[in-house]
Amino acid sequence: MVLGANDGIISTACLLLGVAAADATRSALLTAGMAGLVAGSAAMALGEFVSVSSQRDSERSDIAKERWELTNVPERELEELADIYRGKGLSNDLAHTVAVELTAHDALATHLRDELGLTADDLANPLQAALSSSLAFASGAAIPLAAAALSSTSSRIAVTVAVVLVALVGLGWAGASVGGAAPGKPIGRIVVGGLLAMAFTIVVGRLFGAAVS
Repeated sequence: MVLGANDGIISTACLLLGVAAADATRSALLTAGMAGLVAGSAAMALGEFVSVSSQRDSERSDIAKERWELTNVPERELEELADIYRGKGLSNDLAHTVAVELTAHDALATHLRDELGLTADDLANPLQAALSSSLAFASGAAIPLAAAALSSTSSRIAVTVAVVLVALVGLGWAGASVGGAAPGKPIGRIVVGGLLAMAFTIVVGRLFGAAVS
């Protein structure tokens, strides 16, 4: 969600600033911004759907493989599980005992969890990933778009940059808080990156606008 919102804020802000720097009309500016919001949201949704669908297909393939191995080569699977527990520090005898008992309880679930890090009831959800990424992007993109829409022609670049910087600081702080990290470095990275991206697009917009005119 943080990544999607960050993409929405920066990409849309850069689009708006590039167009504004080219001395575009207010109508052209807002049309470009709305197009960027919709296109970005759709691209994020499609990208996440394809990516997570591929991940889910891989997970289902791994589950089917484990089922086959447990049916056809159970002794090898038992020893493989015991080796995992030995690698975690258990003695040979205890590792074998734990493997036997957990296999007797639920062999497939045990192998999925300890060998592959999966649970059969918690596979990746493509639709959920697509929706959350799309909404996050749109939410982020709406911030610079609103700033550009509500500011005057003479101040739209300055206002958009100022609003975006405040949003990036908030986003960096939120991401750091969720991750349990100190906020200084995350905020610094996201603000510096955003400033560089916006500066670059403003320069390109001015050069292109001058060339076209």
